[in-house]
Amino acid sequence: MESDAAEQLRIIERAEAAPYVSYPKTPWWYPVVIGAWVAGMIGAFTWWRESSALFFASLAILMALEVAFLSWMQRRHGAMPFPGRGRPPREIGRLWKGYFLAIPVIVLVVAAAWWLGGVPVAAGTGFVLVTAGIWYYENRYAIAAAKVRERLG
Repeated sequence: MESDAAEQLRIIERAEAAPYVSYPKTPWWYPVVIGAWVAGMIGAFTWWRESSALFFASLAILMALEVAFLSWMQRRHGAMPFPGRGRPPREIGRLWKGYFLAIPVIVLVVAAAWWLGGVPVAAGTGFVLVTAGIWYYENRYAIAAAKVRERLG
């Protein structure tokens, strides 16, 4: 009887973890595209005082690209994990905490680069930090997902 309950609990836990661990591998170019998008968002501020039309047009284009990209990711991944929906397995929850703690640090470094070197330096800094950060996160996520799959059988 006890083994049946334990097995049922394991089945439930596997089902809850499925959106976090069962999806196709992210393409190699994903971190570069995200880094370029961030650099583009920062770079749009080049036109902030020069041409509001160019500034808002570039932001609109970048936002449209983001919507298209997210739609593609949703179709490709199916049920995507999002913070606040369900509870991720502990291995992935720890990784998410580190990710969300790193974001303000990256923002502060990019802001300092912007203040000290201007928009082009900030865009370059944002590109490098976000590309490297996403690459690192994706690799760590794959390891965490493998650990969850191993633990849950």
